[in-house]
Amino acid sequence: ESLLAHNAGWTKSAFASLEYIVIDEFHAFIGRERGQQLMSLLNRLEHLVDRTERPICRTALSATLGDLQNIPKSLRPNGSLSCAIIEGEDSHDRLKLIVKGYLNAVDGDETEENEDGEDARTAEDDICDELFHSCRGDYHLVFANNRNRTETLSAKLLDLSESNSVPNEFFPHHGSLSKEARELVEERLQKQALPTTALCTTTLELGIDIGKVSSAIQINAPYSVSSLRQRMGRSGRRGDPSVLRVLIAEDELGVNSDLVDCLRLELLQSIAMIRLLVAEKWFEPAETELFHFSTLLHQVLAVISQWGGVRADQLYSILCERGPFQQVTIEQMQALLVKMGEDELVMQLQSGELVLASKGEQIVNRYTFYAVFKTPDEFKIVNDGKALGNVPVDSMILVGQHIIFGGRRWKVLDVDVTKKLIRVQETTGGKAPKFGGSGMDVSDRVRQEMFRVYTAGDYSIEVGSKKIDFLDEKGKELFDEGLSFFRENKLENNTFLKRASKVHILPWLGDKVVNTLLVLLKREGYEANAFGGFLEVEAAELDDVRGYLFSLIDEEPANPCELASEVPDKEIEKYDGFLPDDLLNEGFGRRAFDIKNALDWIKKQRDLHLEKES
Repeated sequence: ESLLAHNAGWTKSAFASLEYIVIDEFHAFIGRERGQQLMSLLNRLEHLVDRTERPICRTALSATLGDLQNIPKSLRPNGSLSCAIIEGEDSHDRLKLIVKGYLNAVDGDETEENEDGEDARTAEDDICDELFHSCRGDYHLVFANNRNRTETLSAKLLDLSESNSVPNEFFPHHGSLSKEARELVEERLQKQALPTTALCTTTLELGIDIGKVSSAIQINAPYSVSSLRQRMGRSGRRGDPSVLRVLIAEDELGVNSDLVDCLRLELLQSIAMIRLLVAEKWFEPAETELFHFSTLLHQVLAVISQWGGVRADQLYSILCERGPFQQVTIEQMQALLVKMGEDELVMQLQSGELVLASKGEQIVNRYTFYAVFKTPDEFKIVNDGKALGNVPVDSMILVGQHIIFGGRRWKVLDVDVTKKLIRVQETTGGKAPKFGGSGMDVSDRVRQEMFRVYTAGDYSIEVGSKKIDFLDEKGKELFDEGLSFFRENKLENNTFLKRASKVHILPWLGDKVVNTLLVLLKREGYEANAFGGFLEVEAAELDDVRGYLFSLIDEEPANPCELASEVPDKEIEKYDGFLPDDLLNEGFGRRAFDIKNALDWIKKQRDLHLEKES
């Protein structure tokens, strides 16, 4: 991006003889801002070196591509070259697997002290003991899903090492740590001179060569089947079987336990994803129908910067007709350019060409412009003049507060908001700061598999004529608790459930359908929330809620843009703040909602209800 924007002449010469481009881990790009930017860059490069007649061959590699027949459209959106799909045999057909359950105390028990005056043990303590005793002396990757848990577990394992008078072998690895801290962990794993267990987020899921590790360990439910496959594949290289351990913490049940806990959804989702991965070799298909207006705005600025001035029809041809923004209409492009003009990002000369305006030049000339994905403002954490790393902070950091970073505990000495600097000194105690970042949406297929597991009452995997049982004893207890609740409340046939003053709706479908139902309920004035794929309606009667949803079948269906207008905060991607409202709503609506499947589900429930009544 930088070369095209500032040195197009040299770039044209340097890439004149380019014949092949190979994209590794292609699944990590499809349907995301980085993927749209990458495809746009490849298209602009072909345009620059005048390879319209003889396009540069693109080869994509991945172990976790779902819906393979749609991949060619993502690899070359304009279809100017035919595409061959080559499938190899799964090299990880041997797998050692176990899912272990842990129980958390509730109703304040987790904060009570035991007879020795110490805090009562939690599931996290038990998980740390498991990691400490099973990982020491070897090489492992522990995927903790988020930076907060990564830091907390690292600090507890450091404490265990010190209390047992043994060298620490457990180190955090995530994007907010300094490059030096991350490379130290990577080097230990590569050289394998010292036993090392890395507690990581997605940073070690793919791409970085860390050599061979003995096992991959997943803490709580993974974000996706594709992610689980990548993590599993980090172990078992060079002929050895893959080793996957999944450690699940669930809350102890009480009289006030919510539906998510009663159904043991953390465990159930993990089971469903493992079954889809191992038995069906299924992965989530990429979202290829999104608009990506924010990335389109970025590429408009980039192309104008590259050429100095470009006509609107040329922009549409390069970026949309021949580029990756195939979903965008001429009218939408016009609306985007008009808004960019109003915001002083671009301006039109008398010749008709569009050039950068004052604010557009300011954006393009910053180093932060080249990466299209959004990076939050981060604070640098410094101890005795040495930078420990950066952290995106979503909650206040106050002087005197204790935080956890880099696997150690620190006391905040000073916070400089202007310089975005936090000075700290090492201490004991403390609570981890709240890190940014969220997981992927759960798909319809995963939730349907969760329903099938409880309907069948069997979580095991069939391989040939053999059934594989992969839960430990505590895991089986937790599964039986969830299954008992499912059967006692006849949830195989009941998708609406009244508990106390709340009405619960259980569609057993993905987050897009759940989001759609949630906004439809809120539009009617219901106080509704969504947790773990289920909806909860406060202070409502079951017949009223069900009747309202059934009535939607006979009305003109809402469109995604209308539903998006009900959502206050829609600025997800980097340049969403510059989009006109209509485009922002259209882009968010297509990303967040699935009206067709939501209405199909409501119609099915209405038909079943009428059938019961008759």
